Amino acid sequence: MRQLVRQNLRLFLAAGLAALLLRLFFLLKFPHVTADSTLYAELAKNWLLRGIYGVSTDTGGVVPSFARLPGYPAFLAFVFAIFGIDHFRTAMTIQILVDVGTCFVVADLARRCISDRAAKAAFLVTAICPFLAQYTAAALTETLEIFFTALAMEYAVIGLEEMARNGFTPRPWRKCGLSVGACILLRPDGGLLLAAIGLYLGILSLRAWKSGRPVRRLLQAGLIVAVCSLTPLAIWGWRNMHTLHRVQFLAPRYANEEEEFVATGFIRWTRTWIADYVSTEEIYWNVPGDKVDATNLPSRAFDSPEQREKTFDLFGEYNQVLRMTPALDAQFAQLAGERIRVHPMRYYVWLPLVKIADMWLRPRTELLPPDSRWYEFTDDPQWIVLAVGFGILNLLYVLAAAAGLIRGRPIAWVGLGISYIVLRSLFLGTMENPEARYTLECYPAVILMASGMWRKSRKAEAY
Repeated sequence: MRQLVRQNLRLFLAAGLAALLLRLFFLLKFPHVTADSTLYAELAKNWLLRGIYGVSTDTGGVVPSFARLPGYPAFLAFVFAIFGIDHFRTAMTIQILVDVGTCFVVADLARRCISDRAAKAAFLVTAICPFLAQYTAAALTETLEIFFTALAMEYAVIGLEEMARNGFTPRPWRKCGLSVGACILLRPDGGLLLAAIGLYLGILSLRAWKSGRPVRRLLQAGLIVAVCSLTPLAIWGWRNMHTLHRVQFLAPRYANEEEEFVATGFIRWTRTWIADYVSTEEIYWNVPGDKVDATNLPSRAFDSPEQREKTFDLFGEYNQVLRMTPALDAQFAQLAGERIRVHPMRYYVWLPLVKIADMWLRPRTELLPPDSRWYEFTDDPQWIVLAVGFGILNLLYVLAAAAGLIRGRPIAWVGLGISYIVLRSLFLGTMENPEARYTLECYPAVILMASGMWRKSRKAEAY
């Protein structure tokens, strides 16, 4: 990659400068410290100042917690220790540098899988991607998660390149596993990357076995990745056993504390109709703590006038106390059961597919001023234009990936990225809070495939 940069120094300097300026624009204009950010910061500060990975209580104490994995709090604790407590802008500045690093990683991935020409295109496309850039200005896990996802894929490709040359060294697979481990410590769904790599190596093993080639090195690679990625989780699990006396290797699905009530009935009812980010913002996030305007519910939330009246009555009760009591939750669970029995295909097939489409195709403006109901065109004209423009640009990225994938000559080891995209999309279809940001981790693979539009020469076939 260094040689390619030296040979095309002006291009990489110009694109690198554009990447920095775009990310600095988001930092200066649209920095974001969300509720999740403050929780990560609270964990980081208590860990740094009191030596306890936990949350503060109303009495001023600290209670150990496993509601969030330690990756991002560790990053914030590192920043706070050097630059001062609550220096979120410093953390965001570091994220900008990390994201520029992602541009180089994706470019090198394209160079190895396609060609030098594709690598230059991949660097430029990643550098000017506003969807990646805007999250550098948010104190959230996305930027680091995307970087380590791209890094894990690159080391996997390096390992596969060596196998294609009839060689094998454990080093790239160890680095791949450690990168996957970093993804998992940042977000529990980072484990999907481990599953995708395992699936792809399994497919390659099956192909090798059928053709009479040895599979031992592929199995060794998979074992090394698994051990290196899961060892940090074993340490985290030991901490939870020792401190909280509970077997917990990942954060709980609903990021709840040990004794915190989870309204599983309400959540299941939500899954019987939710399909878009608007409902996540207007309904799901408001429970508990904020009032819910039931008139914002889409028509698909009701199967009959009687069900609509029942649902409105339940939210009327909720709005009086602003918390989901066990009694209310049980009634939502009953309502969910009725709806699933009547329309099982809607619950298990159609709604997940619509959710996946919404997360892939929605304009990625959730951190920006445009209203989430941009399609009603009632917002300020400038924000309507921005939302529509981002929607078109996002669609172009997806279409470019499809075009690059199907255009003529194959992309070496592209099955690795496809496996990850498919597994992650299927998982996202099961979620009750569809958010477009959850597909951003797939963008290194998307850009890799899109850069296939600029390939000239055929790479070696995948091992």
